[in-house]
Amino acid sequence: MNTTDKRSRFHADIIDSYDEEFEMEIDDRFLDGESTFSEEDRQLRKTYFRELFRLQGELVKLQDWVVHTGHRLVVIFEGRDAAGKGGAIKRITQRLNPRVCRVAALPAPNNRERTQWYFQRYVSHLPAAGEIVLFDRSWYNRAGVERVMNFCTDEEYEEFFRSVPEFEKMLVRSGIQIVKYWFSITDDEQEVRFQARIEDPLKQWKLSPMDLESRRRWEAYTAAKEVMLARTHIPEAPWWVVHAVDKKRARLNCIHHLLSQVPYHDVEHQSIELPDRVFNPDYLRQPVSDDMYVPEVY
Repeated sequence: MNTTDKRSRFHADIIDSYDEEFEMEIDDRFLDGESTFSEEDRQLRKTYFRELFRLQGELVKLQDWVVHTGHRLVVIFEGRDAAGKGGAIKRITQRLNPRVCRVAALPAPNNRERTQWYFQRYVSHLPAAGEIVLFDRSWYNRAGVERVMNFCTDEEYEEFFRSVPEFEKMLVRSGIQIVKYWFSITDDEQEVRFQARIEDPLKQWKLSPMDLESRRRWEAYTAAKEVMLARTHIPEAPWWVVHAVDKKRARLNCIHHLLSQVPYHDVEHQSIELPDRVFNPDYLRQPVSDDMYVPEVY
């Protein structure tokens, strides 16, 4: 392959990586109707993707700095069901090394975990030096779903509020930075998103009986959220509220703010040169049986 062909393939590979981003945004079933987008809509989409790619480039720089300095970062994502936490997390992690930046999304505690110290199952997911951990829901489950659904006692609930400020202060003193986000949506917006999940077979898996019950108990969740923010908003680990009715704006604003919370800078890297391929005249490539190949249906 000559140099020109290599450059062409190189640029094509970059474009393919961008296509992955568009795949997350555009449902193929509606592509035929894309021409109905107004010019303003098209310009907004261009702005969104341009800014997203730029911010993701900054996230890569942040990642390099975290590895270089041994920084430890915890980012907590909380909010109502369908508030857009998962979408924001996907955009943050999409171009990062999963060995550096990982997501902790813990299921409901099992019988053994229910008898442990409440924070115990979260501790094992905390970052070591040079790591970022994004909690898709966190120990604040006790202040939200457990409180609203009566999965904890009043005594356990109060003990949580006594313990969590000290727990987070201890983590910060040990060198772990904590950034906490609450994704805020309106009653009407959650209804629209839930209805979309009901009607879309590709998204129905996102709806659980617990989600449907949370819809019915909207006001109880609101009251629990207000108490949580008031009692756990501490200087060492303050809460930040993300306006999330517009998903795209929420993602960009969240990433932009997260970058502003970490004192990262460019890390100098040694130049990389691809080594020459070694050719061994004695090597003979062995044939692979045809029945081992995946059928080329497409």
